[in-house]
Amino acid sequence: MDRLNGSANLMIVSDLDFTMVDHDDPENLALLRFNALWEAYYRHNSLLVFSTGRSPTIYGELRKQKPLLTPDITIMSVGTEITYGESMVPDDGWKQYLDHKWNRDIVMEETAKFPELTLQSETEQRPHKVSFYLEKGKAPNVTQTLSKRLENRGLDVKIIYSNGIALDVLPQAAGKGQALAFLLEKLKADEQGPINTLVCGDSGNDAELFTVPEVNGVLVSNAQEELLQWYAENARGNPRIIHATERCAAAIVQAIGNFSLGPNVSPRDIGDLMSNRKVHSPSHEVVMFYIFYERWRRGEVENPEQYIQKLKSVFHSTGNFVHPSGIDQPMHQTIDTLAKAFGDKTGKDFRVWVDCISLAEVSLGSWLVKFDKWELSGNESRGCSTKALMNAKVDVPDEYTWMHLHHTWLDDVGGQDDVSWLL
Repeated sequence: MDRLNGSANLMIVSDLDFTMVDHDDPENLALLRFNALWEAYYRHNSLLVFSTGRSPTIYGELRKQKPLLTPDITIMSVGTEITYGESMVPDDGWKQYLDHKWNRDIVMEETAKFPELTLQSETEQRPHKVSFYLEKGKAPNVTQTLSKRLENRGLDVKIIYSNGIALDVLPQAAGKGQALAFLLEKLKADEQGPINTLVCGDSGNDAELFTVPEVNGVLVSNAQEELLQWYAENARGNPRIIHATERCAAAIVQAIGNFSLGPNVSPRDIGDLMSNRKVHSPSHEVVMFYIFYERWRRGEVENPEQYIQKLKSVFHSTGNFVHPSGIDQPMHQTIDTLAKAFGDKTGKDFRVWVDCISLAEVSLGSWLVKFDKWELSGNESRGCSTKALMNAKVDVPDEYTWMHLHHTWLDDVGGQDDVSWLL
């Protein structure tokens, strides 16, 4: 967030399961489309917020399983925990705010009197969240009775039922909507409040997000019954909230276009990336190149022989590439190696994406670009911290020449197979 010099251009606040992440899409195509769009056009001046019912433990598990970007802010445990940045620094002020009229021990005492409630795993029990499984048919009666009993004990709580099975007991001040409202006030006080905010969800615990003033909202096409019912009763006809025709992350891209929030054509939607090289920024250049790199190795580039010289015009003849193994070699030698690797991942589950792009203009027309580059091959993902030095072409200012590229293995994801990591 330190990269923002003022108000964020756009803040996207998205649920994860079956909103940003489509668990019925094993290739993660919609998520990868969103990733490319965000890193190419939005990362430098906007904020990405994940708002999930998941606890930190199972949120971390999802990050290992899916090609998720690193958010600027993470709201977890149904809005009871807010953390910042890649290191997930907790917001202690939010913790203190939630303590009002909350006593976890009393919640445990009262819920133990309901045999219909089954405690979820220990990882899902948090300081300001107690979570259960509950059959759908029993939910209305249990929710109503439990709420009265806790009120009689002097607590002010919120009970949320979602996904047709999960019941969460939270402080009244908690929840995804309250957490977002708190966050927006904090950003506004720091003069980083977003110009536009887009909230995205699919289930009952997301409903609060759509009640925050002045936000735009999208229900994904695969939204669940309880959220659709809320929409029908509270938001149908509201031009600031739409029910998308697309699923999951594709619905988020659809909403960006619907509300005219900025570019909504993902670089992954462009067929011939090397011929259509209208580049808007070094970020865009990085994203476009690594999508081309993925397609090259998957054997999806038509007439590949025509592209080798184009690639060599993108990478400077005296430039060098430092492989994560530490080997330093001329850039054009690396391109020759890449040429021989055309189609070596054909028929395999091979995907490439970039994350956390940051830019610094080190001299006029010369850019230092930092990012994490990830490769997924089968069930194994590996990543490198990457630095690239690029110069804008004097005769073609919307194109860039890569002068230097340096990869370093990220912690715990280094490769036994250094040979297959080409660029």
